[in-house]
Amino acid sequence: MSALLLVSGGAMAQTVPVKPLSSPIVIAHRGASGLRPEHTIASYTLAIEQGADFIEPDLVLTKDDVFVARHENDITGTTDVAKHPEFAARRTTKVIDGETHTGWFTEDFTLAELKTLRAIERLPKVRPDNAKYDGQFEVPTLAEVIALAKKHSVGGRVVGIYPETKHPTYFASIGHPMEARLVAQLNAAGWSKPSDPVFIQSFEVNNLKQLHGMTGLRLIQLMDAAGAPADKAAPSYAAMATPDGLKAVAAYAYGIGPNKDMIQRGDAAPSTLVADAHAAGLRLHPWTFRAENLFLPPSLRVGTDPVARGKLAEEITRFLNLGIDGFFTDFAYIGVDARNAQRAKAKGQ
Repeated sequence: MSALLLVSGGAMAQTVPVKPLSSPIVIAHRGASGLRPEHTIASYTLAIEQGADFIEPDLVLTKDDVFVARHENDITGTTDVAKHPEFAARRTTKVIDGETHTGWFTEDFTLAELKTLRAIERLPKVRPDNAKYDGQFEVPTLAEVIALAKKHSVGGRVVGIYPETKHPTYFASIGHPMEARLVAQLNAAGWSKPSDPVFIQSFEVNNLKQLHGMTGLRLIQLMDAAGAPADKAAPSYAAMATPDGLKAVAAYAYGIGPNKDMIQRGDAAPSTLVADAHAAGLRLHPWTFRAENLFLPPSLRVGTDPVARGKLAEEITRFLNLGIDGFFTDFAYIGVDARNAQRAKAKGQ
């Protein structure tokens, strides 16, 4: 591919050639979250052991402005906070990105208080084996995730991190802006350049544009199959995924992270998103590839039990053959095997 790529960096974009799309990256979605409770050191460690190239922490802030890894700032369904009587009075109702949530929220806890909680499985009915680990693992900090990645970056192997800023506009509105804190922490870890093993992702737009002026790290614009960015910086994700919309995204981002349905929904014919994004100089890292029948297209399900595992490797291979540049999966070992098999097949042709 000969197109030039706009790489976020400082106040001005840098142009570098897009590298050949021969080695798609495997991104461990919240760690090995198909096998361990998500966003725990145990989950991230298992994903690394399974060969993931990147581990993905979703980032929210504590009351004392420490980044921790949780899917949401609402920790009701991912920790045992409800079993802690000392925190019962902190249960509250908030409006976040236009939606009402009732529960417990990270911004109302100090890090020391969060460390007294333990993680629980978010999808216990889908992943009952994960629920067996409830109560065993702490809520990790970004610092601990960085340390884990660096610990395993040995012998020529590099393990990267792929953090997502969660609800950045909301956090800024309550006096906890994320951008400068995140850049400072990543700089302190020695990561600031496009070549460093870090991607920063967000569903919001202005958050990424602000980061574009602050760091040279690669930025990924997340997109869902419906709806629009919470910061209302674009009319819809669908508009952002058009050729003109993708050109606009390329002015501040390295790539996009679309819902996989935007590329191919179930067993339907694929869209033109891969070709359109590549034409704009963007990489594509779709989400999320899961092994349970519930999340697979009908042709790849095994049996009728919605939580039984189907043919995930075949689904991943479908998308690799469409030309994606990486993918998020809850089952890193299946993703690594599928990627390696597809790469070996391509070399043998």
